Amino acid sequence: MTAGANALAADPPEWRWLGRVPFAETAELQERLRADVIAGRAPETLLLCEHDPVITLGRSARTENVLGSADDLARRGVAMHVASRGGDVTYHGPGQLVGYPILRLRGGLVVHIEAMARGLASLLAPMGIAASFHRDAPGLWIDRGNGSRLAKICAFGVHVRHRVTMHGFALNVATSLDAFELIVPCGLRDVDVTSIAQLTGVAPSVEALAPRAAAALGTAFGVSFVTRAR
Repeated sequence: MTAGANALAADPPEWRWLGRVPFAETAELQERLRADVIAGRAPETLLLCEHDPVITLGRSARTENVLGSADDLARRGVAMHVASRGGDVTYHGPGQLVGYPILRLRGGLVVHIEAMARGLASLLAPMGIAASFHRDAPGLWIDRGNGSRLAKICAFGVHVRHRVTMHGFALNVATSLDAFELIVPCGLRDVDVTSIAQLTGVAPSVEALAPRAAAALGTAFGVSFVTRAR
């Protein structure tokens, strides 16, 4: 490793707000960044963004969990992509905070996912939202009481190579929840999907929430993310 690579690898972890970007673009960016982190050419990085409407299929995806026809997706302007992350089928779209930590594992994969969950749960708590992580159905779940079904507010899906992660989470802030009718979310039937806006009646913009998410995730991962412009 060169002296320059050593210097970059020693830099503090960064976070970047990418704005609204296509899923395919961020998938390529993550792969490049991960290769640079593995090689010591770049610091660990947390990417935060929102996506154009897209259905993504993880490594365990079953095509029957995409309920919308090709015509349905085209009419609603929803793209579809195969993703390298774990998990089944999910939806991304405007009003959803999507995070991609390109990080070296501090423990096992479950430890990494639980850290994401812990950080995001701490982000939601001051809004009066009590979210809990379920290992058997990885995500953040809301118990609305009164016999209601649990509702999912955040999905997780990760890919690891040489102990460096990519992909991450999708937190519903003010997402159009009817878009989830196009899929069986994460392959789980008979569950609900919710958002900050639905639970509280109001929600910050995704961009305004991003720095708070970076701080909460940094605490959960035990790192201090510094801001980097796009």
